[in-house]
Amino acid sequence: MSTNELWSKADIHIHSNHSDGTASIPQIMEYVQHKTDLRVIAITDHNTIEGALFAKSLSELYDFDVIVGEEVTSKEGHILGLFLTGHVPAGMSARDTVRAIEEQGGLAIVAHPFSNQGVFGIFGRNLFADALNDWAFHALEVYNSLPFLRWANSLAAKVFAGTVGVAATGGSDAHYVQAIGKGFTVFRGDTAENLRESILNCETRADSTPEGLSFYWRIARNWPKIRRLQALNWERCKAG
Repeated sequence: MSTNELWSKADIHIHSNHSDGTASIPQIMEYVQHKTDLRVIAITDHNTIEGALFAKSLSELYDFDVIVGEEVTSKEGHILGLFLTGHVPAGMSARDTVRAIEEQGGLAIVAHPFSNQGVFGIFGRNLFADALNDWAFHALEVYNSLPFLRWANSLAAKVFAGTVGVAATGGSDAHYVQAIGKGFTVFRGDTAENLRESILNCETRADSTPEGLSFYWRIARNWPKIRRLQALNWERCKAG
């Protein structure tokens, strides 16, 4: 089968214990290898690439590609940087954050754009339209698997419909291993570079796996630990 005929899954929004995730990088790598059909992942810890670099260093031992990423806290909200070579500092404007990502040859994706921590906020439909003309991000996360973001996902999908020049992506925003792959991006090919090309060609789409009661139970069970980790890593997770 040629690359043009092959479509694969990527989860490009995953947190580790290098910020507020509960799993170590080795645990994440083992889970992806043995429990998912993902071909590409991105570690996107809050305001650090330490975990992503560690995952990248282990990637030759596994059958999937790893992208070095970061969830950067801009002044307006969270932006995912993919294909990074260095840390992108928090606290800049969204426009300058996107520019800093691009200067590294990376791709900038607006994460959970219409959530409380999203760049556009829960009433930001007009801000989205302005941003398309004002600062050129590469993609919009139109699906995030966190259950309390369902309304924000719905708004993102509605706003995105018909948008030209911006790709649609999905991610789990996983903070524990069992959530990995619950939200994902479908792309042409099966490598990280194929994913980059698909995003730039605006041919990706967001999708998700069915969410049973066990999924919600794990979130409820893990949420206190995640909140404690956020508190312990307050400066990193909430920078800016």
